[in-house]
Amino acid sequence: MGLTSKKVLVLAVALAVLLFVATVWLWPRLARRDWRAVSGRVGILLATQTAIFACVGLAANQAFGFYASWADLFGQETDQGVVVDHSANGGTGGPIQVVGMQQMNVTGGSRPQAAGQIQKVDIVGRTTHIASSAFIYLPPEYFQPQYRTRTFPATVVLTGYPGIAQSLVSKLNYPRTALELAKNGRMQPMILVMLRPTVAPPRDTECVDIPGGPQTESFFAKDLPDAILAHYRVGKKPGSWGIAGDSTGGYCAVKLAMHHPDVYAAGAGLSPYYKAATDPTTGDLFHGNKNLKNRADLMWSIKHLRAPDTSLLVTSSRHGESDYRSTLKFIDAVKATNKTRIASIILDSGGHNFNTWKREIPAMLQWLSGRLSDR
Repeated sequence: MGLTSKKVLVLAVALAVLLFVATVWLWPRLARRDWRAVSGRVGILLATQTAIFACVGLAANQAFGFYASWADLFGQETDQGVVVDHSANGGTGGPIQVVGMQQMNVTGGSRPQAAGQIQKVDIVGRTTHIASSAFIYLPPEYFQPQYRTRTFPATVVLTGYPGIAQSLVSKLNYPRTALELAKNGRMQPMILVMLRPTVAPPRDTECVDIPGGPQTESFFAKDLPDAILAHYRVGKKPGSWGIAGDSTGGYCAVKLAMHHPDVYAAGAGLSPYYKAATDPTTGDLFHGNKNLKNRADLMWSIKHLRAPDTSLLVTSSRHGESDYRSTLKFIDAVKATNKTRIASIILDSGGHNFNTWKREIPAMLQWLSGRLSDR
């Protein structure tokens, strides 16, 4: 039986109930003070609590889709994502300060010319005054003499909410994956700008310009690219910039590519949703402004606003992701524009978690690489 099967949850609940009844029934017999009775009390309490925690975990997993299968839960899913192209032919800035550096955890990691470098930076938006930390991955070519005058494409990579930027480096392995793909000739050398979309913590701003509040969309559309351009050798044309993310970061990435095609030539959402969330973590994002609310609804935008000249990639899985049907509807809506290009990665199985996204990242980075220019 599968991890998300209702039978598994029913059996877990039944087991927890039986253990609870057994605890009540056997407790008088285990009331003695000898080591056998004490061990019995400890054992039956531990078994009952474990069963209850399992029930809670299974119920939460069914509600939120964290893991799609037992293999997914234990990190044993290995099938890589494959991009399916749905298009007709297939086809002076804000301040930035480097505050630390990390070596790449690969052979030759101490030499930037061989393995690249990860820099931790603090960024302050020139117009929005939003401050955020980020990790910048610079490929080996950035430090090699023969490329000293070359500019590189850049991709902004966003976590989910609340997320921490370090997880993009240590858990999802973006820099290492980009290094390996480039060495194998499967993608061009690329700068990665890795940060979380939560730039006004603890509030989840959903990458929205909130009336009277944080101007998060403007930060990602204007201030962040300006700051990176002022400090690193990145191509200045829109075709040099991409954006990607998972979950909330995926929603932000697709939205920013749609709303700002003059900045981002391509946007990739791993397990994105398509409408700004509204809950206690977001607060009132739109202050009654219906136009702002509609604009943050990507399905509404693609149907009612001018189709943007950009390329989009969305991912989901047939079993394990709650956004599967909405993703198919979004793909169909984008295809109907005949202008915005759309591609997808659809896995057979995979929950809303790091293991699933790690299977999709290599194909996603290759897809982005093929759509960005270094000029």
